[in-house]
Amino acid sequence: MILAVTMNPSVDISYAVDRFKFDDVNRVETVRKTAGGKGLNVARVIAQMEEEVLSTGVLGGTIGDYIVQELNKSNIPNDFLKIKNESRNCIAIIHEGMQTEILESGPTLSKEEGTAFLEKFECLLTTASLVTISGSLPKGLPTHYYRKMVEISRNKGKPVIVDSSGESLKQVLIHEKKPFAIKPNTAELSQLLDFEAEAGIIDLKQMLNHEIFKGIVVSMGDKGALVRHWDDYYQVTIPKIDVVNPVGSGDATVAGLAVALNRNQTVESVLKTAMTTGMLNTMEAVTGFININKYKQYFDLVKVEKID
Repeated sequence: MILAVTMNPSVDISYAVDRFKFDDVNRVETVRKTAGGKGLNVARVIAQMEEEVLSTGVLGGTIGDYIVQELNKSNIPNDFLKIKNESRNCIAIIHEGMQTEILESGPTLSKEEGTAFLEKFECLLTTASLVTISGSLPKGLPTHYYRKMVEISRNKGKPVIVDSSGESLKQVLIHEKKPFAIKPNTAELSQLLDFEAEAGIIDLKQMLNHEIFKGIVVSMGDKGALVRHWDDYYQVTIPKIDVVNPVGSGDATVAGLAVALNRNQTVESVLKTAMTTGMLNTMEAVTGFININKYKQYFDLVKVEKID
């Protein structure tokens, strides 16, 4: 079973308007509300891949209750720690070919709540075979919190995939016990290493050669991915596709990576699976959704080449 962690989930609300009027009333006819957060997208795609998954993290208030209801409707098993403060809303206003976002920062957790989740997390690990940790940390938790989760997982022999950024990711990487894989994009890599890159192969290899990286997947959008697996490098290329909605494609990539690793597939198959689920997500309007009927067709079009 894959344990998918989301520490700062939200209800994602999408408003579509023809023209966004400032300092005026905007009436909305089309509203979409979904259980949001990177880890919840991961869990949804894992479930669509027909792999056993359990979604966890922290939730509070009526917004938290709504998120649980939505996960239950999608038949996604979940076991969250209930916290005192209300979980967050994230609003996206779609207008004139643009997207304006209003993102709540979310609840502030107490020290006791942070400790309580680590205890819950350790219990849930007993039935997990692999862990994914996705997204930002809520306020109140120290930046080394994910590092502690990775350490607990490693001590129990559970591989971990981390998809975060900034200081929380840096803390994970400088620790002795590292995750099995991370999935930063080139901008996040540059931020980590204070290295300006043009996202070319030479620049990426230079960054990935840094001692803090062992196993890593780097998102390159329509160019596919460059991967370092221990001392080996792989270039993954994908076919041209019609992109409908790129939001959540990184989460779908993590889901494919987790499923393939959990099934003990070869390196080539793992990379092809991850890129295929990422592609399929971009081809759908709904975030965190893939059309599984297209999986084999696009899997066969992904190319993996070992490079020097």
